[in-house]
Amino acid sequence: MEVTAKNSIEIFIFFLFLHHIFIKIKKNAIIFIYIKNFAGGSMAISYEKLFKVLENKNIKKIDLQKNIGLSSTTIAKLSKNEPLSLEVLEKICQYLNCQVGDIVEFKKENENKLLEQLLEEKDMKLKGGIYNLVQVKFAYNSNHIEGSKLSEEQTRYIYETHSIISNEEEALSLNDINETLNHFRCFDYILENVNILNEELIKELHKILKTNTSDSMKEWFKVGDYKLKSNVVGDKKTTPPKKVKGEVQKLLSDYNEKKNITFDDIIDFHYRFESIHPFQDGNGRVGRLIMFKECLIHNIIPFIMDEKHKVLYYRGLKEYENEREYLRDTCLSAQDDFKKLLSLFEE
Repeated sequence: MEVTAKNSIEIFIFFLFLHHIFIKIKKNAIIFIYIKNFAGGSMAISYEKLFKVLENKNIKKIDLQKNIGLSSTTIAKLSKNEPLSLEVLEKICQYLNCQVGDIVEFKKENENKLLEQLLEEKDMKLKGGIYNLVQVKFAYNSNHIEGSKLSEEQTRYIYETHSIISNEEEALSLNDINETLNHFRCFDYILENVNILNEELIKELHKILKTNTSDSMKEWFKVGDYKLKSNVVGDKKTTPPKKVKGEVQKLLSDYNEKKNITFDDIIDFHYRFESIHPFQDGNGRVGRLIMFKECLIHNIIPFIMDEKHKVLYYRGLKEYENEREYLRDTCLSAQDDFKKLLSLFEE
């Protein structure tokens, strides 16, 4: 085979990939697209910066697919923060008039055994593991706090058999059943998109949660979009509909600018999110899903609010401006309970 300048470069790139490094030198800049086993850990690709650029330009991912011919597989890889070729990245940059560094960033991954275990058991469809247990307990408790009448046993039965159990004297709410099924899907969604926190993810969680519910049949109820009508939490006013988008964007900007997210940062985000109350309904469940996700990605033991914590949890949100320790202590107590769950699976 005749070796040309072109295939020499291709061979060179191939061997770099074998060593888990892909480098392109362009305008005296070295762009690391994927680095494995670097500085004692792995580098994870994140397209969070791309999503911000798209948001600022009011461009949706589907527009990339239509306007520059990206495949649905490529769009899925973007959503999951999976590696893309430089050719694709440059194509996106040309369309957006930006540089690769404006849409891609790299974060060092720490060992996260719980996240890895949840993802592994999810993909295996393993029964009786921590993923199974968290799915049931999270869906049951988060929905129960909001008024669902399903028992934990009924929730478990729905998850494990995709059917329901009831006695002749008991009428089960279709809303409760659908929101339970939807919560299972929401949990899978946060695991699959654990590196992402933006408006698109927040709205998608709401869309998944509220699909096929009675709320979704109301013309004025926006499934997967911000509220049209003002609402209150107890006797507390929330952000007016016209200001919701701006307040959510500010919340995300403030939070995502932090270099090292802590337990307290996640709690503070939750309080601010619930104070905005961006959706007509479902804010608490979406907010708690985000809290769980953020704990996971930042290697913090997550937690599930249950009936035992309900009163203290709501008190913590209500009194947060005056006494932050109320909500913090409640979350720490829930975290202690979750640690006990994890201990059941210690080898």
